[in-house]
Amino acid sequence: MKHIKESIGGTGLTPGEIAENFSDLHPPLGPAQAAVDAGRCVYCYDAPCITACPTGINIPTFIHQIRTGNLDGSARTILSANIMGGTCARACPTEVLCEEACVVNHTEGAPVKIGALQRYAVDALLAKRGDHPFTRAPDTGRRLAVVGAGPAGLSFAHRASMLGHSVTVFEAKPKPGGLNEYGLAAYKMVDDFAQREVEFLLGIGGIEIKYGVALGTDITLDALRREFDAVFIGAGLVRPAALGVPGENLGGVRDALDFIEEVRQTEDKSRLPVGKNVIVIGGGNTAIDAAIQAKCLGAQNVTLVYRRGKAQMSATEWEQDLASANGVMIRCWSAPAAFTGGGAVESAVFNGTALTNGKLKATGESFSLPADMVLKAIGQTLDEGALDGLKIEHGKIWVDDRLQTSLPSVYAGGDCIKRGEDLTVQAVEDGKCAALNVDAYLRATFNDDTRLCAMGEGAAR
Repeated sequence: MKHIKESIGGTGLTPGEIAENFSDLHPPLGPAQAAVDAGRCVYCYDAPCITACPTGINIPTFIHQIRTGNLDGSARTILSANIMGGTCARACPTEVLCEEACVVNHTEGAPVKIGALQRYAVDALLAKRGDHPFTRAPDTGRRLAVVGAGPAGLSFAHRASMLGHSVTVFEAKPKPGGLNEYGLAAYKMVDDFAQREVEFLLGIGGIEIKYGVALGTDITLDALRREFDAVFIGAGLVRPAALGVPGENLGGVRDALDFIEEVRQTEDKSRLPVGKNVIVIGGGNTAIDAAIQAKCLGAQNVTLVYRRGKAQMSATEWEQDLASANGVMIRCWSAPAAFTGGGAVESAVFNGTALTNGKLKATGESFSLPADMVLKAIGQTLDEGALDGLKIEHGKIWVDDRLQTSLPSVYAGGDCIKRGEDLTVQAVEDGKCAALNVDAYLRATFNDDTRLCAMGEGAAR
């Protein structure tokens, strides 16, 4: 578990100490370590770890390939199911997915280190910088548009290119990767891994990315539908949710994802300002990432405040423990009521909360905490204005079980739809499945029933 270096007396951290704080959260396994842990896998029949993985990676097989020294084959097994297996090995909550399901938990008290082994195999392949492990099917002549170069959009683009389609990705930001590049803690994605992974993914060919192009501002959905044979929307959620409390617009009160993006995009992190007393509001992994990174930068006091209890936090228990171990105070059953200060935030006022008959209610108690920086990690909302013509349900794009929207040639996946967990690994699965379904749609529409999927797969389940 990562342990952050704190300066004595809170006088600030040196650039070297800050760099150390942002070092790799999970140092990679060496060959000997990988061999030992791969040897712990019992290669069980009908392995529950496969079912627990949203992308359905054949985990026992890739671990057996590591054990037998077939690292290239292991990486291909992983990447054939999850083309962004490198990022997922670093940031996926394996402790509540594949590793929680691992049968070795019951025999040895601890699971096989599936995430670390996955990283070991994928990193070895990427380090070779050789030929792309997958090839494109013969060109179909069909052109597909993708909105958003995040995990869902890139996964869709890669699988669609494998199937022989030409793909153009429209990305609003100057870099690809989505939350992998802009929204994950820097200590989870060291050495510019998000960009190295995208470079590898694009190695299949047939994919063009156009940057600085936003849906609703620079392009419209109608225009994309006219120009392309099908459209996939993987734009994610872009509008920070508001707390709706007095003082929310004071200086020093900002969105946690903006803070995380600034940390990720700043090479010399010793130049970044951070408050002495930092309050983080929220209960998810973004809140944890923001809180720990504030400590990494040298904040003296960091308090994560959540309106419900620890059991209701969407951040995993492992992430909660990581925050606590590194000096983040987690305070539950407290809802923000106001921020006060003369132009810039100086304190945060909270109301006590409790669950009564399953409903969250105020207890009538209140308290305040000193704060010169407040980071809001309460989620984001969909920019519905750019999606004219699509059915929106419960604040997200409605899709059927084939990820098709209310428009026949438009599909969607990732955080912008309501389907499973809002995780990178689920977004990757959405993109992969949508590409297979779009391929089936195109074959049916253009009466091209003779051409089979390059991977031998039919429409997604």
